[in-house]
Amino acid sequence: MGAQRGAGRPLSTVPSPMTRRWLTRNVIAIGALSLFSDMGHELTTAVLPLFLATFGGGAIALGTIEGVSDAASSLLKLWMSVYSDRIGRRKPILAVSYVVTAMMGSFAFVTAWWQMVVIRTVAWMGRGARGPVRDALLSESVPAEAHGRAFGFEGAMDTLGAVLGPAIAFSLVGVIALRHIFLIAFIPGAITVGFALFVIQDIPRAPQPGLRLRAALRDLPRPFWRYVAAVGVFGMGNFAHTLLVFRAVVLLTPARGAVAAGRTAIALYIFHNVVYAAASYPLGALGDRINKRLLLAVGYACFAAMCLGFLAVPPTVVALGALFGLAGLYIAIVGTMERALAADLLPLANRGAGYGALATVNSFGDLLSSIVVGLLWTRVSIAAGFGYAAVFTFAGSAALVFAPTGRTPQGPSTDEQGIPDSSTRAVSQ
Repeated sequence: MGAQRGAGRPLSTVPSPMTRRWLTRNVIAIGALSLFSDMGHELTTAVLPLFLATFGGGAIALGTIEGVSDAASSLLKLWMSVYSDRIGRRKPILAVSYVVTAMMGSFAFVTAWWQMVVIRTVAWMGRGARGPVRDALLSESVPAEAHGRAFGFEGAMDTLGAVLGPAIAFSLVGVIALRHIFLIAFIPGAITVGFALFVIQDIPRAPQPGLRLRAALRDLPRPFWRYVAAVGVFGMGNFAHTLLVFRAVVLLTPARGAVAAGRTAIALYIFHNVVYAAASYPLGALGDRINKRLLLAVGYACFAAMCLGFLAVPPTVVALGALFGLAGLYIAIVGTMERALAADLLPLANRGAGYGALATVNSFGDLLSSIVVGLLWTRVSIAAGFGYAAVFTFAGSAALVFAPTGRTPQGPSTDEQGIPDSSTRAVSQ
């Protein structure tokens, strides 16, 4: 299938450096969406381990909630992303999915931890439907040579929300009931719906009514599939970061007590997100100038090092802070480079399908890793859980370094209006 051009509008000539701006309306709007969405998500995530403990749930319960939620979201990621390619529109899918995700505040009404699984699963189906579609729209809204900056900006805005959300939770733990904190998540959720409905603009693209899932996947470039395989190996060890919060609570409780340990763990998570937010854009800009694949491999290796560090860390705030900072640096690299490198490897006509495939592989990796790490942690030892994660994440790093990916043919870039142009040439990573 050939790359689709802007429907009903002439292609631009090769734009000048002044017109090839990357901070477009969609980039700003998607950044705002990510800020408020993650504010609500991270507010609930920060409180979840503490709230779960009131029901007697431990690492297995937390791993199950995270893993099942991610698996459920993967059921929609691939299909909805291909569907957005088929209809030639991204905005309607984004609007509906943000409405569904906003129900995370319903945690305030649960009476058993299995109800959290149900709510988180439904909310994550909305999150899963929107992720690849949002990434495809973002990649189409900027010139190809600015993918790193665009995804870095989105990652920074996303993580600014991830700082504000836990900060709100931190200020309220011990002040109001935990379940009442969840109600606040409805506010940023409503704001995201407004942005999705009234600010986001669709990029004009021709629909592909005959597009089918199997054909869309078959047409994805072979270098992209080799890349996805390496991402999948890493994903088998990339467990949910709520387990890090849980680990910090366990380590700090004997000396500080449950409430102080919970507040400190949330503060560490906020620091983790501050590092993530501060590093996302600079690392995205760096990725536009150097080899994205090797930079991503460094990020994977940082996660493996963090896992090993949690096996030997003393129960001090300084030591834990260093590891949470390393976790923030890792996720800044991975959150930016995985999507930017995918954009370089995917033709424009298959962006939705490609991001759907990438997100689905990540989701099933999260399902396996979160549940397995939780089981090993509880049934065998903490060392077994973190050791398992370290092995697979380092293997993913090695796969990126040594597995050939070939050339990275980029799809057409866009002009300042977000309309594809034909001036982009293939580049190699």
